[in-house]
This record gives sequence, structure tokens and C-alpha cells, in this order.
Amino acid sequence: MTAMADFQIDGSVLRFSGDVSLAHIGDLPERLNAVDSPIESIDLSSTQRLDTVGAWVIHRFAEQHQARIEGLEPDQEHLMAQVVKADQPVVKPRNELPPFLRVLDEIGEATATALKTLVGLLGFMGATVLAFLNVLRHPSRFRFNATVQRFEVVGVSALGIIGLMSFLIGIVIAQQGAVQLRQFGAEALTINLVGRITLRELGVLMTAIMVAGRSGSAFAAQLGTMKLTEEIDAMRTIGVSPMEALVVPRTLAAVLMMPLLGFYASVIAIIGGGVLCWVSLGIPPVTFVQRLHEVVPITDLYVGLVKAPVFGAIIAIAGCFQGMQVEADAEQVGNRTTSAVVQAIFLVIVLDAFFAVFFTWIGWI
Repeated sequence: MTAMADFQIDGSVLRFSGDVSLAHIGDLPERLNAVDSPIESIDLSSTQRLDTVGAWVIHRFAEQHQARIEGLEPDQEHLMAQVVKADQPVVKPRNELPPFLRVLDEIGEATATALKTLVGLLGFMGATVLAFLNVLRHPSRFRFNATVQRFEVVGVSALGIIGLMSFLIGIVIAQQGAVQLRQFGAEALTINLVGRITLRELGVLMTAIMVAGRSGSAFAAQLGTMKLTEEIDAMRTIGVSPMEALVVPRTLAAVLMMPLLGFYASVIAIIGGGVLCWVSLGIPPVTFVQRLHEVVPITDLYVGLVKAPVFGAIIAIAGCFQGMQVEADAEQVGNRTTSAVVQAIFLVIVLDAFFAVFFTWIGWI
């Protein structure tokens, strides 16, 4: 039968006996607190069993009396060492920062995260370029069916929503431009406004934003789900490169379809502006088209067509990059999808500003 935990004092030595465990410890802690004689050594050679609670009680008593613990078996010695290691003072929580410093701390943390993401995106872009080169060197690796399917998803399926959006944007630009120009008796210049701003800027830019929200998010969600279900790891195991099989077809589809979608969006926006000019300003379609031919230089079309494939590449790479970063749980799929859309739209706008300065510098204005 297991004996209750007990102790006796022999001079400056305190000897434990019985089962020093939670089930048999009884009032041992209270009796130890009542010990007021000096104790130099604690002998555990007579104990039958020692668990974590008992070891903690003995350790605390030894700490209070500056006594050494003796008579431990190897397992008991290891347990006592773990208890001593765990018995550390609680670290006080750091003082709350003032509001101004807290804002600076959050800005710094966000900046560090943005820089880390930018470095990762540049590395992923380099990996995508290498994958393209590998596919060019080994054409048999090219996934033709997957690329054609991406053409349909990125391009053909988006014609309806992009067309509606562009038509309405053309109407809004023409209406707002006509209202402002009417104050100066220059309503006819609405044609200039609609033609140049849609071909040069808004047609491609709004298409890129729509593709980022539609296709970029889909790329991130698809690759993120494949990462969670370990399909990408399985592809690597059987010797298939995920960059060549998944990223290259999506990037190629976005790069090739963006110029077509951008041109299509610009034409539909001009049609929307022409309808508004016909209904509101009384400008016939024939006159509208003739005036467009006179005032819109061909360089405006070139500007839109040059920017479009770059925007497509950025959207596809950002979506695939964020999808490849998914780990741990399904919640990250949603977070990474959101990050892909935000990142793609931000980079598209930044690049659009760069292109505006560049084309002005070379004289395409």
C-alpha cells in the first residue's frame, strides 16, 4: 500500500518518505511552511514516488531554505531539473507605447513586410523567367492545353464584364467632360477627351484592374488550394516543375490576352462616349469617328498596347506568387488571395505612372 507523503527533520537534514505525488501529498505544503528550523539538506532517498507537483513543492522549499537536494534517482533527477528550468519569474508585459510611437512601430513593421514581399516577388519573377527559358529550350514541356484553357478563362470569359464596364466608363467620361467643356463653349472637344484618355490610359488601366480582381485572385486561390492539398508537392515528387506546369501557362495567357482585352475595352469605351455625344450633344456617329481620326494620334494606341502585356505579366506573377506562399490552413488562401489583388492593382498603378513619365520623355504625348 502506498504511504502518504511525509517528512522528518534530523538536525539540519529533512528526510522525505512515502509517495510525494498529487494523490498523496495531503497537507504536506502547509506542514513544510511551518518548518522554521534551518535546513541545509533535503534527502529523497526514502521516497517511493515523485511526480511534478511533488517535485515543485520540494524545489520551492529548497529555494526558501537554500538547501541542497540529495538522494535522487536518475528519473527523479531529470524531473527535478525540468521543474527547476520551468520555475522562472514571469516576464512583465512591455509597457504600452505612446500612440505616436505605436503608429511609427506599425508603419515600420508594414514597411519591413512590404520590402520582404517585394524581394520575394522579384525572386519569383526571376524563377518565372527561368521557367520560360526552360520551356523554350525543351518545347515538349510546354502545356498547350493548359495555356489555351487559361486563354478562355482570362480572355474570352471576361469579354462581357469588361465590355459593360468600358461602355459605362466611356459614357461617364463623355458626360462629365461635356458638362465641364460646355462652360467654355467647347463641347466638341469631348471627342478629344474620350478618344485620347480611353486609348492611352483608362482602357488598359481599368482592364488591368478588372483582370487583377477576376483572374489574379483566381490564380492565387487555385495555387493556394493546391498547396494546401499537397498537389504541388506531389508534382515535385514525380518530377514535374510547378513553375512550368502552373505558372508559365497562366502568365503567358495573361501577357497575350491583356493587349487584346485592352484594345477591346478602349473600343467599347469610345463607342459608349460616341453614344453619349450622339444623344446629348447631337454629334452624329460619322462626325464622331471622323473627328477621332483627326485628333487621336496612333501613338496613343501604341502606348496602350505596350503597357498591356507588362500589366498582364505583373498580375499573373503576383497572383501565382501569393498562391505559392499559402501554408498551414485554409484561412491563408483567403488572405493570400486578397494580398494578390491588392498587390497587383498597386503595382499596375505604379507602373502606369512610370509609363506616363517615360512616354512623355520620349515624346509620345
